Amino acid sequence: MLAITSSLRRPRIRPLSIRSSSFSAAAAQAERTIRQGARNDWSRDEVKAVYDSPVLDLLFHGVSLSRSSIGSSSQICSQLKLALPIQKYLDDQKLACASGAGTVRIWGTSPDSIDAAEDRERFNAILKELEIEQPRGGIAKIEADALTITAEIGYPVVVRPSYVLGGRAMEIVYSDEMLVKYLETAVEVDPERPVLIDKYLSDAIEIDVDALADLHGNVVIGGIMEHIEQAGVHSGDSACSLPTKTVPSSCLETISKAGEEYAIAASGEVFLLEANPRASRTVPFVSKAIGHPLAKYASLVMSGRSLYELGFTKEVIPRHVSVKEAVLPFEKFQGCDVLLGPEMRSSGEVMGIDFEFSLAFAKAQISAGQILPESGSVFLSLNDLTKPHLANIARAFCTLGFKIVATSGTAHVLELEKIPVERVLKMHEGQPHAGDMIVNKEIQLMVITSSGDELDQSDGRQLRRLALGYKVPIITTVAGALATADAIKSMKHRNVEMTALQDFFDVSEKTQQTLQPASSSL
Repeated sequence: MLAITSSLRRPRIRPLSIRSSSFSAAAAQAERTIRQGARNDWSRDEVKAVYDSPVLDLLFHGVSLSRSSIGSSSQICSQLKLALPIQKYLDDQKLACASGAGTVRIWGTSPDSIDAAEDRERFNAILKELEIEQPRGGIAKIEADALTITAEIGYPVVVRPSYVLGGRAMEIVYSDEMLVKYLETAVEVDPERPVLIDKYLSDAIEIDVDALADLHGNVVIGGIMEHIEQAGVHSGDSACSLPTKTVPSSCLETISKAGEEYAIAASGEVFLLEANPRASRTVPFVSKAIGHPLAKYASLVMSGRSLYELGFTKEVIPRHVSVKEAVLPFEKFQGCDVLLGPEMRSSGEVMGIDFEFSLAFAKAQISAGQILPESGSVFLSLNDLTKPHLANIARAFCTLGFKIVATSGTAHVLELEKIPVERVLKMHEGQPHAGDMIVNKEIQLMVITSSGDELDQSDGRQLRRLALGYKVPIITTVAGALATADAIKSMKHRNVEMTALQDFFDVSEKTQQTLQPASSSL
């Protein structure tokens, strides 16, 4: 695990593979900052306020009389609906701190604010009061409620239980039949465990925002990240770039005013998806991308320091591009499908940095173990929702010298577009089929968007697992396919140079151009 740090004097590490343990890294740095501050220059009162603050002990071992203190428990409380119950327990028990000065209390964001962000009814009321747009949706406490909501807003919809970690049991649903099956098999729906239903924003761009706020009301954005995959893929599984690549300045202005996780619809409308008053999994990535230790700043802000005292008063827009990519463990789980969706699958994250997006994306792919071919054949199979993008994807790879291979439906669309394509049989249609081409090493890259029907669950899953077994790279989103083509193009014309993380900031100090104020044009 690499804890977050902005120190440029640390021993150099693998520059293309910067892994983080997300929440653990943030918690570890927060505790280290607290202990370091207590040893160094904090006043006696400040030391008493955070004395013996075992953040990790509180997160993983709970509060005990022998080892209890003020701790940042909001991270785990917010997701498991424990914030208010823990606060009530502390109020009732009045546990003494290990220092003997005062009683244990939750440090940082108040339990009520945590609950307000996680309780959908309270959160919706706040957004309505602030006149912030969000996707149409509702809360279903019985099956009939769910069917009524979907009848009003239309399919597809994103469904999920309340208070979940990592998008657990979240799905994109396309029909009443799928919805009923989801409610019967994936979750229990009742008044105590309502199901959240939101309109799925097709072809939308998802945005993550990390920000810090101090006790004086000052708010500074740490980073605005653009997901490379379309909205609907869990943020932990989606690649993202900082700075943003395609977001209009008008949308960035709206996003900068408030919020956490946004989606920008094809029409240009900006919708707020959710807000989390805690460290996000992107904090280590953003900290390395901008050269500022956000978790350290957050722990100091929680102890009473202002952002002005910390010297962090405006958003940092680096001239270099940083791309985060997920590490997916599919090959370790026999029979597991490789498709990405609202439920998180990744087991880690890596990072690539360059002054061009395409090369930063290529470095991130290499770091994640994805070997991008520079020649050969690309297999394309797109569902009806993504077929409008098919011609652009095919042309992008054809321009690079790749041969296109496709099954009947996809091939027919390409032939209408006058794009050369080699037809191949589906797995159930006989031999030689697409699977045989994988075994014979005749396919070097696959782009597949699933239809989700029964045939895909058998035929498609078998093909994807076969490709995984033969180490053929699989891309399951339109945006990922286009970004991959762009990365291969750059790799064919330029060498991928390994540059240490520190050197990007060394360059900035010499040129005084790498870091610009947030108002600078993107």
